[in-house]
Amino acid sequence: MTLKKLTISISFLAALGACAPESRYTTLGGRDAGADALHGGFGYATANNVKVMSISERLEYIKSLTRLFASEAPATINFAFDSAKLDANAQAQLRQQAQWILAHPDITFRVFGHADKVGSNAYNQRLGKRRAQAAVNYLIAQGVDRRKVEAVVSFGETRPLVLTQGRSRENRRTVTEVKGFYNPANDGLLDGKYARGIYRRYVGEGDNTQVSSNQ
Repeated sequence: MTLKKLTISISFLAALGACAPESRYTTLGGRDAGADALHGGFGYATANNVKVMSISERLEYIKSLTRLFASEAPATINFAFDSAKLDANAQAQLRQQAQWILAHPDITFRVFGHADKVGSNAYNQRLGKRRAQAAVNYLIAQGVDRRKVEAVVSFGETRPLVLTQGRSRENRRTVTEVKGFYNPANDGLLDGKYARGIYRRYVGEGDNTQVSSNQ
């Protein structure tokens, strides 16, 4: 491509950007999807995608997504003593989680269960798992694909937020975190072919377009 043609092409794309309507693909915080990759110089977005595909960088990216999720939706819900029942507040918080998860269909999640230190560790392990499962079931009832969210083995009483041997509502909780990317064909890796499928949906093939596992 000649320098003249390249200049015309860049000018045309800039004009399109200036006239484009506000993006439909935004997070609940109001920022455009993918905005985090827009800073930096020429080629930064491509370099960022290559980094995400590596195992270590993918883990860092998942941590970043978990922080983003927690900043835009209540990642933690709490429970009454010796109960896995979701009260009205927990249900409202899970509905916010479901809204975020549904807005990010290419991300998978885990729900970790916790308990306070009252009772045996074995009992609290089971109780934490029941709490995690209750949260997952509610998310599924809100329309979340059951393949996108899982209740993992409970931490029981082993990771308290409040250091006490007694009852503590803060310790009776579930925490929802990002697990990875929904790409069953490649064990959760965001590879180039799968990213192309995500891109096709974003640019207008419809909000309900599904990315098939063989892309």
